[in-house]
Amino acid sequence: MFDTPKELIDKIRLGEDSLLELKEVRFGNGRVTAPHRDALADELAAFANSRGGVCVLGVEDSTRELLGIPLPQLDLVETFVRDLCADRISPALNPSIERMWLPSSTGVAVAVIKIDVTRSLFVHRGPGGYLHRVGSCKREMSPDYLARLFQQRSQARIIRFDEQIVPLANLDDLSKPGWQRFATPRSRDQPEDLLVKLGMARSDDDGAIRPTVAGILMATEDPRRWLPNAFIQAVAYRGREARPDAPGDVYQLDASDISGPLDRQVIDACRFVMRNMKTAASKDLGRRDIPQFDMTAVFEALVNAVAHRDYSIYGSKIRLRLFEDRLELYSPGAIPNTMTVASLPYRQSARNEVLSSLLAKCPVPTDAPWLRTDRQALMDKRGEGVRIILENSAQLAGRAAQYQLLDDTELLLTIPAAGS
Repeated sequence: MFDTPKELIDKIRLGEDSLLELKEVRFGNGRVTAPHRDALADELAAFANSRGGVCVLGVEDSTRELLGIPLPQLDLVETFVRDLCADRISPALNPSIERMWLPSSTGVAVAVIKIDVTRSLFVHRGPGGYLHRVGSCKREMSPDYLARLFQQRSQARIIRFDEQIVPLANLDDLSKPGWQRFATPRSRDQPEDLLVKLGMARSDDDGAIRPTVAGILMATEDPRRWLPNAFIQAVAYRGREARPDAPGDVYQLDASDISGPLDRQVIDACRFVMRNMKTAASKDLGRRDIPQFDMTAVFEALVNAVAHRDYSIYGSKIRLRLFEDRLELYSPGAIPNTMTVASLPYRQSARNEVLSSLLAKCPVPTDAPWLRTDRQALMDKRGEGVRIILENSAQLAGRAAQYQLLDDTELLLTIPAAGS
């Protein structure tokens, strides 16, 4: 926004409005004394909760005079801004911070810092509460307005969260092979048209075509650049408990943060389980290998986790935990709609319809001999995944897997190990 010096100067001359905030910077005792840390955090959070905006540091707001920032202090000011975005705003904000030369009224170029805040996927709380931008001022949101904003920026609205536009992303950020694999062989659609039809892109308020959450999750090498929580945190533990305080014992056998497109996350997580699980042997009727976990059940569980988790919960990731006697899979988000834990084997409900549709087009890998399934695609449209998890785990371990809803914010699946 206001990307060239001329655009920014012209905007500053007009004064503050719903898209522009001006702040003078002062120093004392080796630190920034103005603007006040909490006040600036509130301004930036208000921009993120609205249409976005630009804050220019180094300009007196009433006179619009460019005072600048001394060059030796630029690092100090930038650190000041980054720290308050991380510590004073929840969830943390990651604006674009740019140093620029702008001509003052005397014709001498001065250094300023431009903070560019885009409209966020999330609702941010500053030190002064939940604020939004109204004209040149920030205002506390009324309860009704705040409730609507939470709805608009979550999966609860007609536009689900996986269909939301990712403001900082461009179509060039999507991998061409990543989205072309979803095109039909005879498709003659232009790239933008195809991405829109697939739900991987959508027009923003200015008419520009931008990637959606689904596009980022399925067609980028590292979705964490835009959605920091979009990965699987996998840990294999020694024994039956996570005991970091156990003296002289390495309590973690293996750990990995698994990222990439969601279909790759599923397969890489399955390989993590394969790499770390044990295999026993039975000699009752000739030698027969008994795996610690049924990999088809694990595969179904991971597909369900990436397809149905709530990506709008900031900072929450899928957690995969392997123990001697069980596998635990934590998936962020409550059970969608009116479903309950008891109804999971009998009902279907897609929190992320675009993601489910795309995963239903991803082929089951041919180099996965551990996966026994007659399906051609990762996602099962028949709703049989939960039943397979329960039945296969019961057949191997003698008892079924269990689902638990934790504090209405996280779904825990526990798959028992063979012989446990």
